Amino acid sequence: MSDESSRREFDVGAMVVRFERTIPGTVDSIPRVVDEIMNEVRTMDCAAGSEFEIEVAVSEALANAVVHGCRHDAAKEITITVECDPEQGILIIVRDPGEGFDPACIPNPVDGEQVFASHGRGVFLINQLMDEVHHARGGTEIWMRKRR
Repeated sequence: MSDESSRREFDVGAMVVRFERTIPGTVDSIPRVVDEIMNEVRTMDCAAGSEFEIEVAVSEALANAVVHGCRHDAAKEITITVECDPEQGILIIVRDPGEGFDPACIPNPVDGEQVFASHGRGVFLINQLMDEVHHARGGTEIWMRKRR
């Protein structure tokens, strides 16, 4: 899906940016920014009752950005944007500088031998927890929406 069609579907023009941060591509940077995001989410009137789902999805998206997009390189950066609209819900965008990926090529972690794998459940969890998930810019961006 192109960035432009993603923007139209989410009606970004009606949303208000409530949080935007750039963090280094390290695992150590994840907990602090997740806490900051969740503090902001709790004050918004667009995601009440969905805090657990949002926290897990954001944590997984950031972990994937660190591991796959930045390859644990602190010199590389991840950008997180959280937008809110009381009518539409919450939109969270995570951008990394990696090469991207094709989400259709990720094996289903609940099929066959994949059940026993020690990794590879992040994208699956995000898709299960959020109402809409889109990948943009060749897989270097993930757009996650939770409706009211």
